[in-house]
Amino acid sequence: MSASSTDPGAPDRRGPARYLWWVIAAQPGRIATGALFGTVWMVCLTLPPYVLSRAIDDGLRPGDRGALVGWSVALLGIGVLNAWLAIMRHRTMTRVRLDAYFRTVRVVVDHATRLGAGLSRRVSTGEVVTIGHSDVGVISQTLTATGPGVGAVIAYIVVAALLLSVSTLLAVVVLVGVPLIVALIGPLLGRLQGAEAAYRERQGALAADLADLAGGLRILNGLGGKGVFAARYREGSRKLRDEGYRVGSAMSWIQAFGLGLPTLFLAAVTWLAARMAAQGSITVGELVAVYGYVAVLVLPVSFLIEAGYDISRGLVSARRVVGFLNLEPDPRVQGSAADGVDGPEAPSVLRDPQSGVEITPGLLTALVSARPTNCTDVVDRLGRFVPSQATWGTTRLDAIALDQVRARILVADNEADLFAGTLRSAVSGRREPGDEAVADAIDAAMARDIVLGLPEGLDAPLDAHGRNLSGGQRQRLRLARALLAGPEVLMAIDPTSAVDAHTEAKMAARLRTARAGRTTVITSTSPLLLDQADVVQYLVDGRVAAVGRHADMLADQPGYRQLVSREAEDEDADRAEAEPPDSADRAEAEPSDSAEKHGRRSLPAGPDLPSPSSHDSSDSPREALR
Repeated sequence: MSASSTDPGAPDRRGPARYLWWVIAAQPGRIATGALFGTVWMVCLTLPPYVLSRAIDDGLRPGDRGALVGWSVALLGIGVLNAWLAIMRHRTMTRVRLDAYFRTVRVVVDHATRLGAGLSRRVSTGEVVTIGHSDVGVISQTLTATGPGVGAVIAYIVVAALLLSVSTLLAVVVLVGVPLIVALIGPLLGRLQGAEAAYRERQGALAADLADLAGGLRILNGLGGKGVFAARYREGSRKLRDEGYRVGSAMSWIQAFGLGLPTLFLAAVTWLAARMAAQGSITVGELVAVYGYVAVLVLPVSFLIEAGYDISRGLVSARRVVGFLNLEPDPRVQGSAADGVDGPEAPSVLRDPQSGVEITPGLLTALVSARPTNCTDVVDRLGRFVPSQATWGTTRLDAIALDQVRARILVADNEADLFAGTLRSAVSGRREPGDEAVADAIDAAMARDIVLGLPEGLDAPLDAHGRNLSGGQRQRLRLARALLAGPEVLMAIDPTSAVDAHTEAKMAARLRTARAGRTTVITSTSPLLLDQADVVQYLVDGRVAAVGRHADMLADQPGYRQLVSREAEDEDADRAEAEPPDSADRAEAEPSDSAEKHGRRSLPAGPDLPSPSSHDSSDSPREALR
């Protein structure tokens, strides 16, 4: 298991069966040990009937006390041995399953990392969660067949050989009967595999719907669409339940046959052996032995049926894992981190030929469009998250080494994750900046009141996705994280959409100050932000229609004036309301003013945070967690 946690190896992606074999072949020593313990354990289970028969025929019937005691001691010794073998088998198979589990988790996570930002465009979050949680567990359970499953086959052969020493007829019945039982259950396993596949697909889709519903609950409430999505989720749950009924129906037949058929087989063989004992063909001790052999055989048969069930489910899950692993990153977007030419040495112009947008180094540029997706598309192209002909200086952006692009150009998305941990770690990202840098970024993003409002300050725990914070608080923390990263080029998508106008005005001014002299791009229609921009580029139908200062655009561009004026009217309405739409953010914003009056030392963040200072332009760029 330690090996898989560091280097899982290259998985075989040619098919589900090949993938399962790769998981098995990745730990040959442990698999062999598990098979050995499983086989010896199963074979030893067949010894007590033989010893018992000898105790009856050699000791009990002739009245030989010594033989009876000897065989009884042997029976006790076999029982102790079986108990020890069972413990070792279970321990070994647990390690086998855990190795398979974490090995698959690792290859899935590694591939998700390789897919990067393109992952969400290729597969839903719910699908990844289902693969990384449910399917990896099913695959690990499948490896049980390599231990007791192998032992079951060997035990079946041993029982047949023992019966052959008693009666050829009984041995033939067992040799024919067990394969017949397995053959009868085979079609049910095929039916179960189909039902499991449909269930897994619907489960992944429903998980994606749930993630979308939870993530957009605040917006859905505002639009009055929560009921529509809730109804859709209920319908999806009903369909998943129906698929679950299909799986349960197939499972019930498999379990019924898996338990019932071996029991009927045991009864038939016992009846035949009893007839033979009554006719004198076999002794009473041999009759007891035959009953014991066939009774013990029920366990291997059950293991074989269970192994078939596990393999059937494992193939379904492995097919989903292989399908995910076969998703290839778009080389035009990602490629290899180190492959490619160097980016421009000095800050250079970023150009997007598709829209006509040009980002001048050192300026705060705003992108405005009546369709926000037009601006987001431009940012995706300039951030190299989708294929494009964008250039950086004189070089195609997709020709530059990816690690340089990611280190120097940062896209601050409103959907970027906030991971569980402390508030400090969520803002700091991958590195460990000093208290002064953290304080500057928090102040610039107007997030100081968030720190003041938590008892532990920067050391306060943060839930996954920042669920213990409001939407406006999460947005300001994302901006603080992006500012603290200090990239050469920062592109922020609608960074103030979830805060009130009072907070937004301060955020706009502080953003300009914090990024003075460095290239910054924002997408917004808020006049409070646009008034701080050095240049505004107005997009119509995805193309640049006008470029200029905010005030000049208001005078010269009627479409721009109408779009921005509507935004301004909305902000005035917010100010007129007793409480803004996000009242929690209004409450958050107001304490920041009083906090400024009392100085930075009021921040409860462990060591006293120093007074505000501007960012040092020589700070190395940092990637924010995405």
